[in-house]
Amino acid sequence: MWTIQCARCQRVATYNPAQWRCACGGPWELPRPLPFHHQAIRPHRPGIWRYEELWPFQRDPITLGEGWTPLIPLSSFDPRLWVKLDYIMPTGSYKDRGTATGLSALHEMGAHHVMDDSSGNAGASLAAYAARAGLQATLFVPAHASPNKKAQMRGMGAHLVEVPGSRAQATATLWQALETEGIYASHVYNPFVLLGLAAAAWEIWEQLGRAPDAVITPLGHGMLFLGLFLGFEALQAAGYIDQPPRLYGVQAAACAPLAQAFATGLEAPAPVEEEETIAEGVRIVAPPRGREILQAARATGGAILAVQESEIRMAQDRLARQGLFVEPTGALAMTIWPQILRETDRIIVLMLTGSGLKSLG
Repeated sequence: MWTIQCARCQRVATYNPAQWRCACGGPWELPRPLPFHHQAIRPHRPGIWRYEELWPFQRDPITLGEGWTPLIPLSSFDPRLWVKLDYIMPTGSYKDRGTATGLSALHEMGAHHVMDDSSGNAGASLAAYAARAGLQATLFVPAHASPNKKAQMRGMGAHLVEVPGSRAQATATLWQALETEGIYASHVYNPFVLLGLAAAAWEIWEQLGRAPDAVITPLGHGMLFLGLFLGFEALQAAGYIDQPPRLYGVQAAACAPLAQAFATGLEAPAPVEEEETIAEGVRIVAPPRGREILQAARATGGAILAVQESEIRMAQDRLARQGLFVEPTGALAMTIWPQILRETDRIIVLMLTGSGLKSLG
């Protein structure tokens, strides 16, 4: 029995996979702050599972060795810039962190057929981990999604339902299908996904020997952003850091509901028009955890910003010139660092989230 609470109305409940969100419409989250103690770390365990004793799992997890990705200096720009290479994962994106913990929880609860909506990376990740666990996976994908990502999903045995129209239409079609079959293995609504994502903060803290001054991440649904916030919050609550780093999220201007809400002082984002962007992974018009993301950005003294397509292309090229081949979405973190540098900053970490191999062809 795993206790959860609603991020909106604070209702406390026991997690039931069939009730994937609260009756008020809010997303579930785990009790905060997350537990953390350095004595619980098991360095011999692979990847994120070095933190397994902090988590509620009772059986062996579903894992492909995800996590503990390199953290290296981005040497030819500013000496304060470091990059976390989360695109070096089993399926080529940071999503594997959350899929491992989220699907392990559902598997432990008896799920056999899992479903999700995705523009690519989350679906590819779920396909891989479902295959590893011997589970059936059905993925609702926008027809315009990357052919490489769709091929990756099919290659690992997932059933794809390609939905014409917007990313939001793929979600709506999935919700309708859930009325008759399957368990929603949502990378957005499943609260146990946040455990694997919080581990990114703990890895950074261990690898640096301190918390960075700021972290920049691409921002669509914002799950990595929230995971980092929860991870650093746990470190602060346990007395390992004095304050969390400033968290910055970057959106494509073509679809930037969170950046618009942050700039205008709104508590929650309003839906926006879904326009074309090369950063397809952040093409989200109404992020379900938008209220919580805005709160986290403001609480840490960070910000949420939007950038143009030309800036994304330039950042992708600059990273490639450093030997870091990321997809356009992954390059978003590289676009804003000159704007956020402060004289007192010693270390700024850029989260590089998806492999450039996914955007070829």
